Amino acid sequence: MIKGLLLDFYGTVVEDDDTIMQAIADQVAADAATSVSRGHVMDAWTREYEAVAAGPQFRTLRHCAMRSLATVMAEVGCAGDPTTLCAAQFRYWQSPPMRPGTREFLSQVTVPICVVSDVDRADLDTAMAHHGLAFAAVVTSEDVRAYKPDRAMFARALAALDLGADEVLHVGDSMSADVYGAHASGIPAVWINHRGQALPSGTPVAAEITDLTGLIELIA
Repeated sequence: MIKGLLLDFYGTVVEDDDTIMQAIADQVAADAATSVSRGHVMDAWTREYEAVAAGPQFRTLRHCAMRSLATVMAEVGCAGDPTTLCAAQFRYWQSPPMRPGTREFLSQVTVPICVVSDVDRADLDTAMAHHGLAFAAVVTSEDVRAYKPDRAMFARALAALDLGADEVLHVGDSMSADVYGAHASGIPAVWINHRGQALPSGTPVAAEITDLTGLIELIA
């Protein structure tokens, strides 16, 4: 019996920042001294971000985004200011649009929810206030000083709800951070597949849904 839920936020409760990131990558590619595509910038930015976030010293998500983008801009010869470019992304984090089905789901769910997000605490608090959202508990990477899929994130969430790994579901859209992260902590994972991707063979998912309304029957 499911007694609680752990929910990722961006890409699960609200829309992810894909469009904003693509616009930033377009600008970097357009201003680069070498001929590069948006895809090249996005791939390089993702790699650099993961390297910064995985470093021995915890850095906030805002710092990770700006530092990794600055590295990519230097590599392609883009003379712009990463702080200025990332400003649109940071504004988005504070007022993202709600994902389809979120309101309907939240109006029907009866079990306690802990949001588990890699975003900085102030940005998440502002985004929740923007939509008038409240949850039983909230855990951010800044609180734990670690990012998903680190087990510390999931341990903090379980402790916040005072529930065991076998009493909850973790729901998120990232295969590496959410699905594999939860699985490594012994928590069944539900994958939000809002990009229409193929489920990799052997992936440890309890269910695959497109939005949160797909959870209603699972936890009834």
